[in-house]
Amino acid sequence: MHDHPHSEIIPPALLLGAAAMIVGAILLASLGRLTGVGRVGFDDSRIVTARELRFLDGADGSVEVLEGGAAPLARLAPGTNGFARGLLRGFARERLREGRDRSLPFTLARHADGRLTLDDPSTGRKVDLDVFGPTNALVFARLLLAPPTGGTGASAGAGSLP
Repeated sequence: MHDHPHSEIIPPALLLGAAAMIVGAILLASLGRLTGVGRVGFDDSRIVTARELRFLDGADGSVEVLEGGAAPLARLAPGTNGFARGLLRGFARERLREGRDRSLPFTLARHADGRLTLDDPSTGRKVDLDVFGPTNALVFARLLLAPPTGGTGASAGAGSLP
């Protein structure tokens, strides 16, 4: 066996270089977050269609979609629409963390450039739904186009989305 004490030592120049790269990455990320420099995003184009929607958890695991005050619009059946449920959970978590009113509606909008967005006016968070692919955005596109069902009950006449 060969005993090479220098083979287990990391050269100091390598450690300094790695530390400099880590600190530099943190500084650049902080600079971008604070100033917006280097951020990629979409310009807000004119909104052509929008709906104010509320999402309520049903006792059976469904999600009731209400337009405005209380007009039932649709029902997301239990065990379906995993993307929509995950996105809505994220929005709800953010509202809870910031102590925002959970009953305020979200804004679902189609923009002049064709983008579909979901906006939480209470937290300022906006998500471009198209970046998650057409299949995931389709659930929200259907909500934007669905006719109101009327009635006052949370599920009376509400259309079901698969």
